[in-house]
Amino acid sequence: QVQLVESGGGLVQPGGSLRLSCTASGSIASLNTMGWYRQAPGKQRELVATISSWGTTSYTDSVKGRFTISKDNAKTVTLQMNSLKPEDTAVYYCNFRSNVDYWGQGTQVTVSS
Repeated sequence: QVQLVESGGGLVQPGGSLRLSCTASGSIASLNTMGWYRQAPGKQRELVATISSWGTTSYTDSVKGRFTISKDNAKTVTLQMNSLKPEDTAVYYCNFRSNVDYWGQGTQVTVSS
């Protein structure tokens, strides 16, 4: 079992920045991918960014150049979100994937003036 604890999120004006962090604990496989997904009201959950054990990253097109995913250590992943737009408003979920998917509880990000 893997437990994920998220922090960050909140309300920010368009053009602002937020930083999300997620720390994993429990039975952590050395080979894994951690990442962030988001779900806006009335929409399906979508991938935002992922980072592999080797540090390989991927981003959805809409956040490229604005968001940066990184690993502080083997158990903590951070999503730096800059130049936020109202369409980035969603609940953001941390994901840990090895043989099984684990999810955090979600953190609300609201971009509004």
